[in-house]
Amino acid sequence: MSNPASPPRGPLAQLSVTAPAFVQRFSSTPRGARLARRLAAHQLDRWGFPHGGALSDAAVLIVAELAANAVTHGRVTGRDFELRLERAAGAVLRIEVTDTRGEQRPPGPGELPRADPEQVGGRGLLLVEALADRWCVLDRVPPGKTVRAELDVPARLTRDR
Repeated sequence: MSNPASPPRGPLAQLSVTAPAFVQRFSSTPRGARLARRLAAHQLDRWGFPHGGALSDAAVLIVAELAANAVTHGRVTGRDFELRLERAAGAVLRIEVTDTRGEQRPPGPGELPRADPEQVGGRGLLLVEALADRWCVLDRVPPGKTVRAELDVPARLTRDR
């Protein structure tokens, strides 16, 4: 029997310890949205995108906005929302937030109305549009929707990963 603390040998030694994706479900509450933001920041740091870096800050803000929207506009009593972070092929960081309320579909890229300067809210997706390199709204079966945002990872941050 091998020692669990010893590093793997043979074919297992070449497997990556860092998963290319992080997926977690959260309660559709403000507390769940805060936890999603905090765990996203932690996961990005584990992937080598440190707290306070431009990519991490942009990604965490996108997660915060999409999670807040899932809790505010996509909430169905008793149903969670899901956060997925993925280091996709081609040096892309993909952020997806899925909720179960398909009939509450936000406008897509290029369809967002201008924010009313007198209103307190209503700027979340404008921030996503400003920060993300690409974003879209996808239908989900069973009912629901996924809002996906992608950030291109600069080449200097993809070396040795």
